[in-house]
Amino acid sequence: MNKISSKAKPWVISAALLGATAVLLGAFGAHGLKAVLSVEHLVTWKTASSYQLVHAVLLLAISFSVWIDLRSIRLACAVLFVGVLLFSGSLYVVLLSGFSNIAFITPVGGVLILAGWLLLAVAALRSKEYSSD
Repeated sequence: MNKISSKAKPWVISAALLGATAVLLGAFGAHGLKAVLSVEHLVTWKTASSYQLVHAVLLLAISFSVWIDLRSIRLACAVLFVGVLLFSGSLYVVLLSGFSNIAFITPVGGVLILAGWLLLAVAALRSKEYSSD
């Protein structure tokens, strides 16, 4: 029987959903929005889907690591996840709707993504070493 840690399961699911929607939205941008968005906006769309996909893979890698048992790592995952939602999500909404009043959310998402990476570094610095001997 396949088993997964209860601490890892929500992050595997989150990573899978982020990854699947990144691929879907990337394809939609490449094929469905060519006639709708300018070249500059298509580049921005691609940035949003690329960031989303990269961070989906990062969350998945963390989920399968022994680190997932650390509360500090799960906090980093949560910050990364929210950051990706705000960063990529706000770009998608602005580009599709033209509603630029929410564009201020994009840098907030970017800061959260950066904070998530830094939280990973802090967790590594604070973690105890183990011997593989």
